[in-house]
Amino acid sequence: MTETTQTQTTPDGAFSPHTPRSPEARAAMDALRGLRQDLFHEAFAYRPLPRRSAPGPLSMRLSGRLRGYTAWTRHALVVGAGLLAMAVAWAAADDSPAAPVSALLALVPVLLTLVRPVGAFWLSLLATTASSVVAGTFGDWPWQPGSFVSHLTVLTVVAIRTRPRAAAWMWLLTAAYAVAVEAVFGYRLSNNSGPMLVLSALALLAVTIWHIRRHAEQEVTAQQTVTAHERSRRTLLEERTTIARELHDVVAHHMSVVAIQAEAAPYRVENPPPELEKAFATIRENAVAALTELRRVLGVVRAEDYEAPEAPQPTLADLDALLANVREAGLSVEKVVTGAVRELPQGVELSAYRIVQEALSNTLRHAPGASARVEIGYVLGGLGLRIVNGPPPEPSLLRPSPGAGHGITGMRERVSMLSGEMTAGPANDGGYEVAVFLPVATVIERADDDEAGA
Repeated sequence: MTETTQTQTTPDGAFSPHTPRSPEARAAMDALRGLRQDLFHEAFAYRPLPRRSAPGPLSMRLSGRLRGYTAWTRHALVVGAGLLAMAVAWAAADDSPAAPVSALLALVPVLLTLVRPVGAFWLSLLATTASSVVAGTFGDWPWQPGSFVSHLTVLTVVAIRTRPRAAAWMWLLTAAYAVAVEAVFGYRLSNNSGPMLVLSALALLAVTIWHIRRHAEQEVTAQQTVTAHERSRRTLLEERTTIARELHDVVAHHMSVVAIQAEAAPYRVENPPPELEKAFATIRENAVAALTELRRVLGVVRAEDYEAPEAPQPTLADLDALLANVREAGLSVEKVVTGAVRELPQGVELSAYRIVQEALSNTLRHAPGASARVEIGYVLGGLGLRIVNGPPPEPSLLRPSPGAGHGITGMRERVSMLSGEMTAGPANDGGYEVAVFLPVATVIERADDDEAGA
């Protein structure tokens, strides 16, 4: 009969003959490790209490210099608590020779919490012992009145400046100190360990709840920031997908025309050379291949519930119908056209129409009852748009609706796609203004010259 030994694999791959620790032993080791980290490791490290960076709701009502002083509010509260503990210690000493020493022992630990919080806790226990020795049999036991206020203040301040686990360790060590003092010096009728432990437990519990709530608020804020970022990215992708769907018909139309003309071009020339026929055949093949790839890409970006439009995509020629529609919805809008009206590329026409449509929709949504003005300027280098609305009337029975926040994002994407420029923001009269410029390359028509040359 052979003996078997239980081995355990270590993280580096070696085997250890020791049996694994029990869950209770691991919990005890973790607890001791937490105690050493919270209250022993760098206990007297210099950790000054920072000034308050953001002004509170009350300090916002003060003037500039007084508002600057509010940054030291927390420091003033700690110093005030220390002075209170010193006054209690002095009064309890009843003008005895030990009064200055007792007052100093009550003040110093509280002030130390401003720069060395964990060290202030250990100093508070030592000051408690020293004040009891100085007072002798006079007063309460084991905390003199000044030490009582001082230690309670130190526990609260240190718990606020550290983590909830450190607060639990400080309370346990305070209870152990009370038990040890009673075991060594005996129990007295004036023993105040019970009130100290109860009051400190309530104070530390309140601080722990505050820590947990603050941590939860920070997590919620961080999650909201991530969610807003993800929502913004999703909105941007959705707008790009919508633009791609709408421009599909425009690009597909042009590619179809190229393919048809390339196929018919050789038949318009009598006895065309083989090189010309081959060139037109190559053009047609490339146009058909591009059209096939375009349909494949559209199939990727199309949503499951997407339905292809039966009517052609709108242009600026359909703008009057759009304005009539928003007028029926209650928006008073006028259109002003400047410059020589000319036909623009279909992508520019579609984007301009959608920008005007979205701007007027935002006016209906965010400024119900206001009037709007649509200005369209045909200039040499492109197309200018300006959609401006006035402030909503006061008082108004109609309330603005929040919307999804996609309108401005969609307009910017369309303008960016055409290498244009766009500004959007509040107007001087309290309304809102959207100004867009869409560049259009100047196309010089040479049809007449070509026909004359032929």
